Amino acid sequence: MPKRIAIQGVKGCFHEQAARLFYKDLTDIEIIECDNFEDLYLAMDSGKADAAIMAIENTVSGGLLPNFELLRKYQREIKGEIFLRIKQNLMALPGQDISDIKEVRTHYMAINQTREFFREHPQIRLVESEDTAKSAAQVAREGLKGVGAVASELAAELYGLDIIAESIETFKQNFTRFLILDENYNPSEIAIDKSSICFTLPHTAGSLAHVLTILSFYGMNLTRIQSLPIPGREWQYFFYADIKFVDRERYRQALAAVRPLMEDLRILGEYVSAKGTAE
Repeated sequence: MPKRIAIQGVKGCFHEQAARLFYKDLTDIEIIECDNFEDLYLAMDSGKADAAIMAIENTVSGGLLPNFELLRKYQREIKGEIFLRIKQNLMALPGQDISDIKEVRTHYMAINQTREFFREHPQIRLVESEDTAKSAAQVAREGLKGVGAVASELAAELYGLDIIAESIETFKQNFTRFLILDENYNPSEIAIDKSSICFTLPHTAGSLAHVLTILSFYGMNLTRIQSLPIPGREWQYFFYADIKFVDRERYRQALAAVRPLMEDLRILGEYVSAKGTAE
């Protein structure tokens, strides 16, 4: 039976590309398409999917803030992560070149990441759509001549489109970090070197600085910290932090030391950090 992996978007999107990269050792994968990120959790809860992959931040666009809230809301542990270089490609029906294209459809984030390229082609009108791969599928399905899409190489391959301009993103160091939500994936405890936590703090001066000082004392490396307001509680926040560590025992000691200073501490996942970056 294939492993069913829920993704946000349609087949050919960057989520599928990241999922296939993470699970590259599996011979049989079934992609479960979801309209939005919360549907990833609903697909798992209903038994339609065995696992999910969810984007959490991008080096150009920053964090996907609603997804931090989903991590806290649903009881699903983070079991891994993967970084994917986002290569935006302009594609169209075969037999066309860029001079034939008058309109391009893609997701708003892809538009933001490729504006410099399209400034050199003022005849092209950019139209925001729901999803990069869905735009490619629409161009292919409806046989839209003169209309292009910006999407992944995988989308061009799946939908039979020609890439007429490759890697058109402004910043080539454009990576998205994806989280793996998979109850049946259990990395070696010895290899685990990263943790994601969520907590609140008393509304007192210096409370966050105190916590950070203690974590630093124990040699913890905070690779990200994000705050989001707590609904109904004025000027109070949930904090989401990613911690990398070398010594797991020191990590445990660090958590024990800061726990009395925190409220509602929750470990969202302990996992193996992504090594390097993926093309």
